[in-house]
Amino acid sequence: METHISCLFPELLAMIFGYLDVRDKGRAAQVCTAWRDAAYHKSVWRGVEAKLHLRRANPSLFPSLQARGIRRVQILSLRRSLSYVIQGMANIESLNLSGCYNLTDNGLGHAFVQEIGSLRALNLSLCKQITDSSLGRIAQYLKGLEVLELGGCSNITNTGLLLIAWGLQRLKSLNLRSCRHLSDVGIGHLAGMTRSAAEGCLGLEQLTLQDCQKLTDLSLKHISRGLTGLRLLNLSFCGGISDAGLLHLSHMGSLRSLNLRSCDNISDTGIMHLAMGSLRLSGLDVSFCDKVGDQSLAYIAQGLDGLKSLSLCSCHISDDGINRMVRQMHGLRTLNIGQCVRITDKGLELIAEHLSQLTGIDLYGCTRITKRGLERITQLPCLKVLNLGLWQMTDSEKVRILLALSQPATESRPFCSPGRIRYRLHLGFMEGDLPEEERRCWLFSTTNQKKTEVYCL
Repeated sequence: METHISCLFPELLAMIFGYLDVRDKGRAAQVCTAWRDAAYHKSVWRGVEAKLHLRRANPSLFPSLQARGIRRVQILSLRRSLSYVIQGMANIESLNLSGCYNLTDNGLGHAFVQEIGSLRALNLSLCKQITDSSLGRIAQYLKGLEVLELGGCSNITNTGLLLIAWGLQRLKSLNLRSCRHLSDVGIGHLAGMTRSAAEGCLGLEQLTLQDCQKLTDLSLKHISRGLTGLRLLNLSFCGGISDAGLLHLSHMGSLRSLNLRSCDNISDTGIMHLAMGSLRLSGLDVSFCDKVGDQSLAYIAQGLDGLKSLSLCSCHISDDGINRMVRQMHGLRTLNIGQCVRITDKGLELIAEHLSQLTGIDLYGCTRITKRGLERITQLPCLKVLNLGLWQMTDSEKVRILLALSQPATESRPFCSPGRIRYRLHLGFMEGDLPEEERRCWLFSTTNQKKTEVYCL
């Protein structure tokens, strides 16, 4: 006896609809009354973020969202007042206003006039008119916030951080990317160094200070003393950070991810401080720190051998440094060594021999590698992503390498599930540059961005 899908209980339909993307959930609700009722079940929409253009009044909008149990909202364009959103979503949990350039202190002030205990995440990235005044409102009425994104809010000052440190003690994640006016004083507020004025955000687990140019090693001292539970710290493009500052961070046992990308004053000495401390890092990025060389790789192998992800793009490293590192780093999953122009096939052979757990490697701009080295890399049993920039080669040579690598890749992976291994090859040619027979080949799927993806089938 055949059973039709219409015989399924509403609970089963709701379970099935829960696996659909947002567009298909809406389509399912239009099929029939039974499907509509099942599609409106709150479990179907759990975790979904509604993306809204608020251009004109729509009385049914927010009741419809609340009926589905949707509590996460992103505003793509804000032509109505923010108060309209806050009043319509009484139990809002996440509000994303990133890129709403017309949002002002006045508009935010009119929206937040009483405590909103349900709101846990607020994203104001690139809301460039927001100042410390808005942070005062947020600190007063959004005391339950756990995530605050302020990247690109360039008018925020140390006073704003004092207000955050005073009112947002539950904060776990704070993004201050490119907040150009912030200095060591503001970081001291966050870390509780001014307890007479503010307790600080001592529960912070993630802190992004990317491109905060006024910060110095004193900020790292404050962080190490007050934000002892920090798990992720992004200091990329902070030119005022030096090796001495890393000595302060070296004993932060909770820290798992550290980003020092383009911190020009970091050298082998700073990496030594990190390696000789009590860190248990799983991710480290020192890309474009041109004072970091082979000696750093020896330190990393000695004291940071638990790393799962390591980025060394454009660092002054060679095959010798690779040799000193790979023998101790057997758990490494991702290795980014793009634009390390001293790396040769010998380095790739060492990587292939010792880093058997590697799932991704970036070799973009490694101009001294050849087909021989690439063939060794493609034999890694767990490899999923290979990023190449094959400079100084003609288009026909690039095509020949692709064709040569594709067959051994499938043959050398008896346990490879179809489509699982992916090569992202930035080759620098357009589809129109290829001969007709190669354009039809399953290997090639080129786009206007000059990017080819090759799949192991």
